[in-house]
Amino acid sequence: MLSISNLTVKYGTVVAVDGISFTVKKGEIFGILGPNGAGKSSTLKSIMGLVEHSGNITLNGKKIGVPEKNLIGYVPEEFMLIDVLTPMEYFEFVASLRRMKNEERLARLIYAFELEKHATKPISALSMGTKQKVQIIAALMHDPPLLIMDEPLNGLDAKSSRILKELLKVHTEKGGAVLFSTHIMEIAEKLCDKIAVINKGKIVAEGTVEELRTQAQVSGDLEDIFLKLTGEDEYIQGVVNALSK
Repeated sequence: MLSISNLTVKYGTVVAVDGISFTVKKGEIFGILGPNGAGKSSTLKSIMGLVEHSGNITLNGKKIGVPEKNLIGYVPEEFMLIDVLTPMEYFEFVASLRRMKNEERLARLIYAFELEKHATKPISALSMGTKQKVQIIAALMHDPPLLIMDEPLNGLDAKSSRILKELLKVHTEKGGAVLFSTHIMEIAEKLCDKIAVINKGKIVAEGTVEELRTQAQVSGDLEDIFLKLTGEDEYIQGVVNALSK
């Protein structure tokens, strides 16, 4: 469904993403893991055309333009909302841009994420978790084939987090695809069918958890695998040893 080839992102002289390539298939939750500053968000922003980049990005074999963006639901890491609007006004704005008329699906999402009591309040007055729910609903409301989610569980309570994870599973069971970035290793291990580990702008390993375990040559969980692949296990041990003296 989504194909990334030789993607490079630079901010001045700083190379944030360094020639990475990967593919996200239908029916797949593809996770991107990496330390802070590894290039995860820059990769996702490139797909949405939010940062300048080089390389090839295609959706269903086509370069991503306006028609293809309508096939994507995007949850950014930082809030990209219109604070002076209420959630309902914002949803109406998004629906008009997407020429969407499926009010029943929107109503079900509002109910699922318990947003009814906040629907007519200004977005500026909402908590972080409630704003995140607004972003998630806006991404899901037109039922797009591809979901791109950058740390989507940030600020969510346990119930909403579980609902979102279940919805992502249902989405892929119906033939959709998800590109998912998170810092929470337990969630990535349980949720993702395939994972790419990015470090310093490059993909250092890619595959299922079992395949990553083989590549890292460790027998532990995904956290152990991740720390070994990114070389942070040695740093952690050094810090612990120094602080233990």
